[in-house]
Amino acid sequence: MSPFLIRTLEFILAITILVALHEGGHFFFSKLFGVRVNKFFVFFDYKFKLFSTNFNWWRKLRGLPPAKKKEDGSYEYDGTEYGIGWIPLGGYCQIEGMIDETQHDLDKLQTPPEPWEFRGKPTWQRLLIMIGGVLVNFLLALIIYCAVFFTWGEDYIAVRDMPYGMKFNEQAKEIGFKDGDVLLGTNEGDFREFGAQMFRDIISSKEVRIKRDGKEMTVNTPADLSLLTMLKADPIFCRPLVPAEIDTILQATPAQKAGLKKGDKIIAIGSMESKDSVTWTEIDSWNAFTYEVGRMNDMLSDSKTSADSARIMTRQIAYQRNGQADTVAVTFTMSGNGGKDDMPVMGVGMTSIAKYVKPTHIDYNLLSCIPAGCGYAFGMLGGYVSDLQYVFSAEGAKSLGGFGAIGSMFPPVWDWYMFWMMTAFLSIILAFMNILPIPALDGGHVLFLLYEMIFRRKPSDKFMLYAEYVGMSILLLLMVVANLNDILRFFGIMY
Repeated sequence: MSPFLIRTLEFILAITILVALHEGGHFFFSKLFGVRVNKFFVFFDYKFKLFSTNFNWWRKLRGLPPAKKKEDGSYEYDGTEYGIGWIPLGGYCQIEGMIDETQHDLDKLQTPPEPWEFRGKPTWQRLLIMIGGVLVNFLLALIIYCAVFFTWGEDYIAVRDMPYGMKFNEQAKEIGFKDGDVLLGTNEGDFREFGAQMFRDIISSKEVRIKRDGKEMTVNTPADLSLLTMLKADPIFCRPLVPAEIDTILQATPAQKAGLKKGDKIIAIGSMESKDSVTWTEIDSWNAFTYEVGRMNDMLSDSKTSADSARIMTRQIAYQRNGQADTVAVTFTMSGNGGKDDMPVMGVGMTSIAKYVKPTHIDYNLLSCIPAGCGYAFGMLGGYVSDLQYVFSAEGAKSLGGFGAIGSMFPPVWDWYMFWMMTAFLSIILAFMNILPIPALDGGHVLFLLYEMIFRRKPSDKFMLYAEYVGMSILLLLMVVANLNDILRFFGIMY
């Protein structure tokens, strides 16, 4: 099965679980307080639906008579219609007597509220109905993280244990870092593992503690560091420095034809300036090697003739084998992926940092997994909320991603551990985004309910309707921008 198909299936399964449980939160509190729910749909059913049922067999089983037909041709309430739509953009719970994206009939709301309607319930009950989805999504994330830690434990590579330290870009070197520095922590605490949280810690600190040539020292950090700039730089602010030691040689590739072997350590790459002249670039890590391959790709896009392309693709590789240095000519080939992902390749598998340092493993029992899972969930939520500040910048808007970006976050092979970790993370995002005070989202309804509780009067139905239109317009605009970014990235127009 192709990686694209696997990621698509993982994404659809995760979204189905999250939407069903989110709407289930609204459904639970609605039923708890005796509010009728007309429809419960996973995905939207515009014009037609894939499946639906109202479980009339259950009504018959209980000996209840069939629903009576009213004068307008409709039937009396006969339970909830459960279904699956065909547009995987979310779902909905159609609650009787409530203005939302599924009900805009103001005339119907001019009549006195019925006991089973949303508008006929006390404010505190309506508030619980509206936050029910968010509560379920956040509780789901807590449960998943706890279950994952209990089942698999936790594995990570501590930053301070990385024997070769970090490979830094020019921005980091201007601040005072050097390749090979081992990151220890900041003035506020120790680093745990390489990742987004480590970069956030660097940004929020005044100084970073490092180990250089066996000695501990500090590097002062400027106040204007930006997480977005650090991560979007090419290369990024820093990465674990991993020696360019070949892990595997792929069959029928330039590396195999050139005679390279597993265990060879690449130490330099040379470009042919002329028949007898080679310009060498030192390679101290896979980071440096990948950067040089990227430069080759940029040069290919500017090449004018096939001879220019052939010269660019032919490189001298200096390597060490059993302590002895040697060189070999290698003619790279294109990966054949198409688009922006089509890159020069040599045909080797790279070693990872795990080859040089043993990961830290922590096992959790039924009790210890609860604080660990909850702490991890709150940490993910805090990091996500902190990063939202960048959305309102020009670069932040470009970094927005739609369904393609979300789907690409899933692993290309089916991995239950990664699937559940991603599902929990998306559940946190869904919970937070829904509680934002934007009309058409749960948070917008909560805002109006809080207004009603404070001022003892609710906004007019007309105002609520127009607010719903504005909220839907904002959400559609964000969705268009995010998915347009995905398309532009796919065609290499934007990075």
